[in-house]
Formats: sequence, C-alpha cells, structure tokens
Amino acid sequence: MTPAHTHLSADSVYPFDARGVAKRFRHAAIFGALDSLTPGETMRFVNDHDPLPLLGQLEARYGDSVTIEYRQREPGAIAIDFIRR
Repeated sequence: MTPAHTHLSADSVYPFDARGVAKRFRHAAIFGALDSLTPGETMRFVNDHDPLPLLGQLEARYGDSVTIEYRQREPGAIAIDFIRR
C-alpha cells in the first residue's frame, strides 16, 4: 500500500504563502500545515505583514517543538521559517 503523502526528506522546506489564504482560514491552515511536518522539516511562511499575534499563538501551542527564524523582515515582505523539532 502506498502512503497518501510522502515527505521528500527530513530537511525539506515546504512553502506556505499566507497571502493566498482567506483571512478567516489562515491560522487554521497554518496550524494544520505545522501539524503535518515531521521533525527536521521546515515550513517557509511568506506574508505581507509581520504576524506577531500568530507567533504568540504558535509559541503557546508548540513551545520548543517549533523553532521560529525570520528569513526576511521588511515592510510588506516577511518570510519566516518554522522548523519542526
């Protein structure tokens, strides 16, 4: 039997462009994407604004199991790596 989803490798980076997700579904979609990562995988989050409330929610929900690293932090251009540990 073939698995429904196969991760490419433990060090894979998966893009998540929040700008294309309806605002009312955005946080749920982000949590779902993070829940699907295995240790060592990264979700590269892209947005047009700094998601400070979301980062607080992520820290409360995931604690040390997700590392948050800014890759780009400029007005109108945010890229953050969420790394599953």
